[in-house]
Order: sequence, then structure tokens, then C-alpha cells
Amino acid sequence: MNITRENIDELNAVIRIRVEKEDYEERLHNVLGDFRRKARIDGFRPGKVPFGLISKMYRKPALIEEVNKILSESITKYLIDENLNILGEPLPNEQEQNQIDWDNQTEFNFAFDIGLAPEPDINVSAKDKIPFYTIKIDDQIRLKYIENYQSRLGSFRPIETTEENSMIKADLSQLDNNGHIIENGIKVDGASISLELIKDEKIRKDLTGRIIDDTINVNLKKALPNNAELAALLKVDKERTAELEGEFQLIIKSISKFEKAEVNQDFFDKVYGKGNIKSEEEFKQRLDEDIKANLNRDSEYKFRLDIRNTYLNKFRKNLPEEFLRRWLFKVNKDKYSEEQISKDFDHFTEDLKWQLIKNKIIKENNIKISEEEIFRYVKDYARIQFAQYYGLTNVSEDDLNKYANELLKKDKEKNQFYERKYEDKVIEFIRETVKIENKVLTLEKFNKLLEK
Repeated sequence: MNITRENIDELNAVIRIRVEKEDYEERLHNVLGDFRRKARIDGFRPGKVPFGLISKMYRKPALIEEVNKILSESITKYLIDENLNILGEPLPNEQEQNQIDWDNQTEFNFAFDIGLAPEPDINVSAKDKIPFYTIKIDDQIRLKYIENYQSRLGSFRPIETTEENSMIKADLSQLDNNGHIIENGIKVDGASISLELIKDEKIRKDLTGRIIDDTINVNLKKALPNNAELAALLKVDKERTAELEGEFQLIIKSISKFEKAEVNQDFFDKVYGKGNIKSEEEFKQRLDEDIKANLNRDSEYKFRLDIRNTYLNKFRKNLPEEFLRRWLFKVNKDKYSEEQISKDFDHFTEDLKWQLIKNKIIKENNIKISEEEIFRYVKDYARIQFAQYYGLTNVSEDDLNKYANELLKKDKEKNQFYERKYEDKVIEFIRETVKIENKVLTLEKFNKLLEK
């Protein structure tokens, strides 16, 4: 075995590997011997098939597999021994890698291109300034939160006459060109229709001012031109609505209007639990706490973005872009075209630079994660998932422990949790090191900053 490296420039190199007969001969012999022991071939007792016959049948695919294993193991060991930090994975050199005659060759030469990761030219220090934006709570924000609760807790009440924003339940029957009900046509009893969602203004006005048992002929395709919405209303496949023509008979069976919940004691009980809030003043105090917590999440998100952008702007080193484009296309050739990869390439390189920055901070500051820390982190994640998606807020510690253990058994998920936790620790290290400029601003100005 002979491995050499030629540095093309600071970011690109070629690794050349010569695999000789003595590197694979014993391994190949053992593999073929194993095939011989397991082979079931007519005319021969198990384990007694001539080695020459086994070699003739299986030598070539076994040789290819063993040489590839040797290549993979050798490259991995070489990168570790040489302390090389590469980007992506080694790619066959398109100029040097010749066609291999696996039937006749006994020695094999391989050449692989590698992309070398640059050392990020950044340092985190107290001289760095990063803003933290606190969003000021005002009456407008409070009103939006209250209106949101009112809408969520509101209800429909019966009314006698349809209005532009009312909801009707109606029996629908498909009509032919002469206005007669089609015997085997589409029929729906008690279909719910919101007048606000009707797109055709003339139809919406025609349905306004109506009372129960009024009968109107309506072109539903004009009223609801979206095939998916119309299919849901008529309880048919979307493809069928595309072919619909003519009108439907609509008989109004009930009329209702949505009303927001009133802000009173019953409202306080529904929002925060019975008896927990006993006055409007207490409600506003509790509401402000919730608003502050939600806005702080937005502030934290912006703070993380600003940290990332601050150090990405300090990153002056180049990346082996040509190599990375080749590698991205190779690993995604069945998913994305070269054009799509080029379109998203800048986002990819930004993510890659940020990863290099994080790795440098982790290494230089000896940032580590214990098994206990990652377990607690995954448990907290599990607790949030149960509450957010299943509405379960009192999951037992035993169940959380079991769920967390199951997640950590899966390598992919485990690596993702470690990645997130390391990022959290990097952010905290930066927060504790740099000078934070606290700024208070309105929600409107904060949203404009996010748009930039």
C-alpha cells in the first residue's frame, strides 16, 4: 500500500493510492473460503466445492468489494493520521482515474480529489458588538392578542337573515341545462358555506338578505373557483369538479353568524383556567407575561441571526467551490439538477462557513456535551413535542425517559440533537463573551429588521 498527497493549492489536493496484491490477497482468500463453506452447488457436497470453481464464479465481485473496502479504510485512516479537515467526500480524479481491468490487473492505482477546509479567520472577543432587540409591549399588541383569543373562543349564533359574513347550511342538488334536478347527479345535504369565501360578487349579493327555506339556483363553479374547495364542499374528487358545468339548487336550512367571545370572567376562565384570573387587571398582567415570553422568542431568533451574520461577515477565507459543486451534484444527482444546485449554492456555502466557525469555537474553547446534558436536552424536546402535537402536558418522567432513550438509539437523530446542543452552547459562549447592545423598539420596526 502506498498513499501520497499532492497539494494543488491551499484548498485542493489529490490523494493517490496504490493497492498491491499483498494488500488484498489474504482478505480475498478468506472471503472466497467463506463462500466455499456456504456454497450449495449441484453435484458437490456442502463445503466441498472446488476452490478453483468458487474463485472462477466469485473472485471478480469479491475482489472489487475488498479493494473498495481497503480504499475506504485507508483514506479514512490517512485523513485522521494527517489531521486533514476536508469538506464533502473524496471524489475520483477525472483526469487520472483510468478504467480498471479487474480480470487481469493485480495492482491498482487510484486518485481522489479532496477539498480542504480553510481555518476560519475569526475570533470571538469582548470587542465584538452584537445588538439584542427587546420588543416594546404596547396597547396595539395587547389588542391583537385579545382579539386572537376572542376569535378562538368565539361561536356561531343563529340569525334570521343572511349577511355578507354569515354561514349557511344548505341542501345542494345538481341541475341540468333546463333547471331540473339530475336524478343521479351530485347531492349534498347540510353543506356548510361561508358567504365571505364566495369569490363571485354577484352570487354573494344574491345570497345576502335570504331566509331559511329560500331556494336559489347557483353556479358553484363561479362561486368557488378553487377546485379543492369545491371538491370538499360537494364531497367529490377534485378531478370531477374540473368537469362541472351548470348550476346547483341551493335550499337554505340554517343561518348563523360568528361572534367573538366577550371579555368577561368566563373569557378569563377559558383562557387561563377556572379561577386563576379574577379581574381585568390580573388578566392584563398575565397577558403581558405571555406576550413578553413570545416576543422574547422572536428576539432570541433575531439575536442568533445577528450572531451568525456578524461572524460570517468576518469570514474572509475562500472555499474550494469548484470541488464542492462537483461533490454536491454527485451526492444529489438523482434529486437536483446542476442549475438547482447553483441556485442554492450561496446558501450552502454560508451554512458550511458557519459550521466551520462553530467548530473552531468549540475546539478552541474546549466546549463539550456530557451524556447527561444531551439526555436532559432530548427529554425537554420530548416534553415540548407531547404538549405541542398531542396536547399532553402531564407526561410522566418514566414515559419521557423511555421516549428520550428511543430517540438516542437512532444515530441520525442522535447526531442532530448533538448538533443543536453544540450550536446552543456556541451561542451562549458568544453571548457571554461579546458586548451586547440592548435596544428597545416597536414590533413594527422589529419586523422591518427581519425583512432585511
